[in-house]
Amino acid sequence: MYYKLKEDYILRGWENLPYAIIDTKTYRANFLTSKQFQAIKYCNGKVDFSIPFIDDEIQSIITEVLKAGIIEPCDPEEKLLPNQEYKKFPSRYLRHVHWSITGRCNYKCRHCYMSAPEAKSGELSHDDIFRIIDELEACGVMKVSLTGGEPLIRDDFLEIVDELLSRNINITQIYSNGYLVNEKLLRELDARKIHPEFNMSFDGVGCHDWLRGIPGAEKAVDRAFRLCRDMGFPTGSEMAIHNGNKHVLRESINYLASVGVNSLKTSAVTNTGEWKKNFDTQSITIPETFQIYLDYLPYYYSDGMPLRILFTSFFMAAPQTPDEYSIIGYHENYNPAKTYLCGHVLNTTYITPDGRAVMCIPISEMTRYDNLPLILDKGLSECLNSPEYLQYINMTAEEFLNANQKCRACKFSAHCYGGCRASALLDDENNIMGKSPNACELFHGGWIPKIIETVKRARPTAKSPVIDDVIMNC
Repeated sequence: MYYKLKEDYILRGWENLPYAIIDTKTYRANFLTSKQFQAIKYCNGKVDFSIPFIDDEIQSIITEVLKAGIIEPCDPEEKLLPNQEYKKFPSRYLRHVHWSITGRCNYKCRHCYMSAPEAKSGELSHDDIFRIIDELEACGVMKVSLTGGEPLIRDDFLEIVDELLSRNINITQIYSNGYLVNEKLLRELDARKIHPEFNMSFDGVGCHDWLRGIPGAEKAVDRAFRLCRDMGFPTGSEMAIHNGNKHVLRESINYLASVGVNSLKTSAVTNTGEWKKNFDTQSITIPETFQIYLDYLPYYYSDGMPLRILFTSFFMAAPQTPDEYSIIGYHENYNPAKTYLCGHVLNTTYITPDGRAVMCIPISEMTRYDNLPLILDKGLSECLNSPEYLQYINMTAEEFLNANQKCRACKFSAHCYGGCRASALLDDENNIMGKSPNACELFHGGWIPKIIETVKRARPTAKSPVIDDVIMNC
């Protein structure tokens, strides 16, 4: 009996994670033990599994992966496709790269992190962009999302898409303001057999133009949402909450659902970039933001959970799982020494318009990062292993507690990881180990029991993620 991997699966490995099988429909990596990998590597059309020398453990693994639909019986010497063969990359594993392919933009957003209206961050040349793609391929990156500035402003945008696809790098999302999303672009992507999600900001019914600084921006993004829906491209959105649009949250969510948007992420406008220079008087406080979210929750359920929502540092739920929800910032009891402050950045990185690997967009604009090496100078693998980069990646909850003894003594410390590092830097731009004011407000402001009680009244069957009486009685 001979087996081989089904065509949707490939074998890969990275430093410290040498054995993985990848489902190319989702590009999700499942990491294996050496014994599991040995068994699956035998599934190449060359090994006869009826021969007695194959031990029982290998046979058991083969039975499991056959049931899982990862392998299939085949004829002797039936070969794997070249891309399925095992390849190990001399770098850390990256699940996803979020890449600003330009710092330029055609809008004048009043809250822009990177001051894109002034093109402060510039952009790399066509040749240098392709050199970055070389580095992505060399590190085994399989998923990227493209952002800016406005990524569609680049004349070579489709050339970048083609080059990524030629290296088997999947484009999962395109972040755009929607102005340049048109039928021609979508037909070009469809011809390439890709349908990435278009994530387009929407800052409130009747309020979008003001924040985006361009008359007609709301009309343009409405057209883009409807066009994507009609042509089979998924869409998501993000909304920046401030004094001018806080009253239209419910109306905006229902509108987005009506034009086919699948998800919305919201956050209060942060006091950085253009906003800090000109418009911070329109900001709202953390308690005000949380109260807006809490007031909306009953409507979310009474309106039929119109789309997936993520209220930053507060709440997440989705219509696909109506009886589940998450409180963002609450964690199960944990081991501080083995818990990273930001799990997201362990296998994800953000590439800046000038070509540096950074933890995330907000941090890149809240603190200096010019001490981080340029990818074009050092190579992506070396950048990801540089001491300057690793100091951010390897931060643990134990280090945070050592730097904040009051937090160690806090009754909520077993469930709070110190909060988002970007949020902490907003409070003190020179202290990466600072406390996140969002996390402190979530716990000390008593918002967790308020969320649970509000959801319980709105949907009694929804499950609470909180099991600690200390938090429920705060």
